[in-house]
Amino acid sequence: MTYRYPNGKIYSPAEKERAPAARKSNSIYSNRGMTLEEDLNETNQFYLNRGIAVVHKKPTPVQIVNVDYPRRSAAVIKEAYFKQSSTTDYNGIYKGRYLDFEAKETKNASSFPLQNFHGHQISHMKQVLDQDGICFVILSAFGNIYLLPANHLIGYWNRRESGGRKSITKLEIEENGFRIPLGLHPRIDYIKVLDALYFN
Repeated sequence: MTYRYPNGKIYSPAEKERAPAARKSNSIYSNRGMTLEEDLNETNQFYLNRGIAVVHKKPTPVQIVNVDYPRRSAAVIKEAYFKQSSTTDYNGIYKGRYLDFEAKETKNASSFPLQNFHGHQISHMKQVLDQDGICFVILSAFGNIYLLPANHLIGYWNRRESGGRKSITKLEIEENGFRIPLGLHPRIDYIKVLDALYFN
């Protein structure tokens, strides 16, 4: 079966096998072979197992374009494309409030490029905030993990759309984001930040 990314490039399992080596340059994940996504999935499972919160990663939508039917009961997908996600990476519920967030990484040492986000994701975040949901971004940047509330991200996006800088500075993330120390159980305890921001 052939999978294709939204840009048409063919997905190769070999690329996935090479990914851990490429990740090792990120100081947070060096010598661990973990990614931000894996740590968040582990964190969310920890929350779920202990009845703290219900948060899941949204599956990447796939468009099937070629199916082989050797027999009626055994359809085989021969070709499919990864579609661009229309919203964010994770959603769920905590203490009766809807949670919605995106997770992003950068190796840039001085800023976080806004090209890592898409306009439809920003629109989705605005809609979540309009419904009084809790929306944010978890950023792996500058050797740390930060929780940046969506209203700040939207402000930086609007600045870019008005002809301003195309990235968020390190200082802006440090001033408006909340650093989350890496732990053991859970790995990225973002609920502590949400408690301080929304449930005091």
